Amino acid sequence: MTYWPDYHIHTSRCGHATGEMIKYVEQAIKLGIKEIGFADHIPMYWIDEKQRDPSLAMREEQLPEYVAQVLRLQEDYSEITIRLGLEVDYIPGFEDKARLLIDAYPFDYVLGSVHYIDGWGFDNPAYLEQYRHININDLFHRYFTQLQAAARSGLFDIMAHPDLVKKFNYRPAENLQQLYSDTARVLKEAGVCLEVNTAGLRAPVNEIYPAPDFLAACCQYGVPVTLGSDAHAPGQVGYRFDLGRDMLIQVGYTGLATFNQRKRSFGWPI
Repeated sequence: MTYWPDYHIHTSRCGHATGEMIKYVEQAIKLGIKEIGFADHIPMYWIDEKQRDPSLAMREEQLPEYVAQVLRLQEDYSEITIRLGLEVDYIPGFEDKARLLIDAYPFDYVLGSVHYIDGWGFDNPAYLEQYRHININDLFHRYFTQLQAAARSGLFDIMAHPDLVKKFNYRPAENLQQLYSDTARVLKEAGVCLEVNTAGLRAPVNEIYPAPDFLAACCQYGVPVTLGSDAHAPGQVGYRFDLGRDMLIQVGYTGLATFNQRKRSFGWPI
């Protein structure tokens, strides 16, 4: 059975997930998971509302509905702890708009993610063609620079799928150890957590986010961690958490961080 909290669960409101929220909760209970957090995609606040893609994130009018439903589920299910989270894209120059949306609701935690570099959704299969015109070494540096800026922004509690840029298994020729170490130091200084996200095992890269060497660097700097399945269907809740746990133990972690009303604690040994 799986016991460790799953802090990265989506809902059908984002346009690319399936299943009712109650089914995600029931699947977690079935697996023996004691705590979960819904963290659906924030409305695309950096784009004019008429131009937003409903297959990528919820509409703005759905955000209060999403919050209300999570709060109702908290009341309905006493046998499991359900946290209210949100996954927020970090878009440089739009920090104030993001903060307004975040501060309007009683979130337990906020996941920060980088899905766009200069407007290019690099993890979207629809835009794979762009990789033919990109210097992969440069792309990785730009990605990690933006991830570091996101951590420093003060908007986020947890950095989600922290090396998502590897999703399609395009790998730079250079050694990434210095980039990992520099990023781990920034995460520690910024006071944010790192997410160990098992969805990478469902992607072409077939590797957990982050890479083992990146996770080891974060452990050396004392960066706290959370676990997330990035579930987009009820059957993905707690996905391969056994491998995530093994990886955490291998690099030296002994526990997971949890959140309540944006306050971090360390109640989950691994």
